[in-house]
Amino acid sequence: MTTTSSIENSAFPDAEWQVRTELAAAYRLVAHYGWDDLVFTHLSARVPGPEHHFLINPYGWLFDEITASSLVKVDEHGEIVDPGATNNVNPAGFTIHSAVHMARKEAGAVLHLHAADGVAVSAHADGLLPLSQTAMLCLPHIAYHDYEGVALDLSERERLVNDLGDKHIMMLRNHGTLTVGQNVGEAFIYMHFLMRACEIQVRAMAMGETWAPSTAAIDTTAKQSQQLGRAGALAWPALLRKLERMGSDYAT
Repeated sequence: MTTTSSIENSAFPDAEWQVRTELAAAYRLVAHYGWDDLVFTHLSARVPGPEHHFLINPYGWLFDEITASSLVKVDEHGEIVDPGATNNVNPAGFTIHSAVHMARKEAGAVLHLHAADGVAVSAHADGLLPLSQTAMLCLPHIAYHDYEGVALDLSERERLVNDLGDKHIMMLRNHGTLTVGQNVGEAFIYMHFLMRACEIQVRAMAMGETWAPSTAAIDTTAKQSQQLGRAGALAWPALLRKLERMGSDYAT
């Protein structure tokens, strides 16, 4: 079986190609799980090296079309730096991603979605509730940012970053979800747990009155959640194998 570590592309340095393949895999997995929103929303990753360069999707491509070589490299101002690149990027998407990448040097990847259950929970007055083990694992990592309109105003970046602080998960009120990781796998595992927690909350609340866990149980789970991001080290390689079994061409 071919793996991303054995795939090379002479057009890019090895370290960049590795990040490209993993980010392209994340796009395909978001589409696979039904979290995409046509050509909108974005996943980004930092390019290894001293330059402040980032990879993001070409605007107008569906997530299940994204490949490693099609990703667009931009600088911190959103200017395309790939020689001869013909694809554009979405300025609203870059506003959010550049803010996080530039403020958090350890932010190797930033994922942003408009998936329905995530938006629904972001619009709930109480946000994410401790209705499941999955939610309780997420709660210590969550921040909130109020909706200000489509993210075209660069001045929003400072407010967004201040609201995020050192958290790995953000509920963008009335808008969607965002996760931050040291790498693509870590950011994806945070998003997986968040989306599963949101799905459970929407279903549970649709049934009527819910059962609340004890404060002690919530506190215990919060302590147990501190290493949640490390789950990506186990799950991410398995997800890549899943794409390979599906015959995905993400690593091209």
